Amino acid sequence: MIRKFFNLYLSPDRVFVRELYKILGFVPGHLFLYKRAFTHKSLASKEEKTKYPTNNERLEFLGDAILDSVTAEYLFRKYPTQDEGFLTQMRSKMVNRKALNEIAAHMGLDVFLRQLGATRISQTMMGNTYEAFVGAVYLDVGYNRTKQFIIKKMLKQYINVHLLETTNTNYKSQLLEYSQKNQKTISYAVMSHYRTKNNRERFKIEVLLDGKSLASAEDYSKKSAEQKASKKALIQIGLLTKESQAKP
Repeated sequence: MIRKFFNLYLSPDRVFVRELYKILGFVPGHLFLYKRAFTHKSLASKEEKTKYPTNNERLEFLGDAILDSVTAEYLFRKYPTQDEGFLTQMRSKMVNRKALNEIAAHMGLDVFLRQLGATRISQTMMGNTYEAFVGAVYLDVGYNRTKQFIIKKMLKQYINVHLLETTNTNYKSQLLEYSQKNQKTISYAVMSHYRTKNNRERFKIEVLLDGKSLASAEDYSKKSAEQKASKKALIQIGLLTKESQAKP
């Protein structure tokens, strides 16, 4: 182990390795996995895009599944008396896009993106990169050590679970509750459904109050677009202010 660390530390990638070690707490075994995790699709050549992908999208897919699994088990053990609905909402709060964006920023993952050539780094790119990073960790050291990393370096360090317990981020549920109390009718309609240039589905959803348009929003899943539109609707009717918004 000492020799391995020494050799990596003297390699051309020593800066990359040193920064990774600060975050991981262990010496990375397969650097190419982490380099791929920090390689955004915008950096791939046309030839690479048509053949075997060398960007981080496949790792992002894998990391997303690992995060869901680890978080679900963590909550299952932490709240032995809570029902499935509570656990599902808590998991959604902990691994939603905004939460992952912020965690990636706190960890300083943008440094690695810049080292691998990214110049314009969006918030969404940060969260996606974190998922790809988790995927790389899993392939490098296996499930158990990845689980330890997620719990120690993410769930316990950057997420206030007790605060999330009292935070209602289900905007669609809040809007439906408002409609029931005030004898209003809330409905949702798909305004458009298309595929982006990178072949991802995109939905634009409209919220209607008693048949009249109240707000609209779009996202990569119908469920997420409904939540975004519901949040806008709550602001529109004065039940939520921009200053008091919880994490989506």
